[in-house]
Amino acid sequence: MGKTYPEEKHKTIQNWASQIWLFIKEMQQGDLVALPLKSRSFIAIGEIIGPYQYRSDFPEGAKHTRPVKWLQELPRSVFDKDLLYSLGAFMTVCRIQRNNAEERIRALLTGKPLPAITQTTFSGESEGELEAPTDLEQYARDQIRDYIARKFKGHDLARLVGAVLEAQGYKVQISPEGADGGVDIIAGHGPMGFDHPKLVVQVKSGDAPVDVKVVRELQGVMKNFGADHGLIVAWGGYKNSVPKEAARLFFELRLWDADDLVKAILATYESLPDALQAELPLKRIWVLVPEERE
Repeated sequence: MGKTYPEEKHKTIQNWASQIWLFIKEMQQGDLVALPLKSRSFIAIGEIIGPYQYRSDFPEGAKHTRPVKWLQELPRSVFDKDLLYSLGAFMTVCRIQRNNAEERIRALLTGKPLPAITQTTFSGESEGELEAPTDLEQYARDQIRDYIARKFKGHDLARLVGAVLEAQGYKVQISPEGADGGVDIIAGHGPMGFDHPKLVVQVKSGDAPVDVKVVRELQGVMKNFGADHGLIVAWGGYKNSVPKEAARLFFELRLWDADDLVKAILATYESLPDALQAELPLKRIWVLVPEERE
């Protein structure tokens, strides 16, 4: 690797070599693969079903391959914090084994009760997992999401979404608790909220992914209110059919899951009311990106 890429740093070469070695030699058929998704707050879990292959016909950067059978996509909210921390490693390929991680993830896949956590102490070669740098930004978002799930349940989540929209320049009206007639928030621009774009928002605070029925219901609500656009905020994410339906409605509808809401909060935090900042105390920090560490 060093001969092929003589201009790269020694630690970069070590990183690449260790991951390729794991991918080619250490992975075994039947092992689980965890792939955090960038587009949604889910982690895809699969199982390796065959040996390593180098595919010269594949695009650059994707020639090293392993066949995988994808089993489920699980929301990040169902994983314990220590698992999320391990799965947040910046290294694309690393083995996650501390605290009986495999047994616990297999239990999540089957819906069985989670086994008790067995604290693991590593020595020797196993320390490689501990040395894998963690995506601290994602880990912080996971912590914030967990805090919001505990502190802003039910109608309070709609209140939080309304505050974010106000920080984005909307004039907002939040429906009272109870039956909402299919809409939790009405928002518009201008001093009194009469200007376009006019927005209706449905907030789903439950942990279960919502289905395409919610999208179709919101379309009817948009017509009833004369709204230009609709926004669905689903804390538990969406079933696979929903993004496909939403893609057809690109100019009318947006979908936010828990991670999208956290990102919107971070982008507008300084503009949120002081009382809300007190309920959700956050502090901005700076960290080095792992590639720059010596």
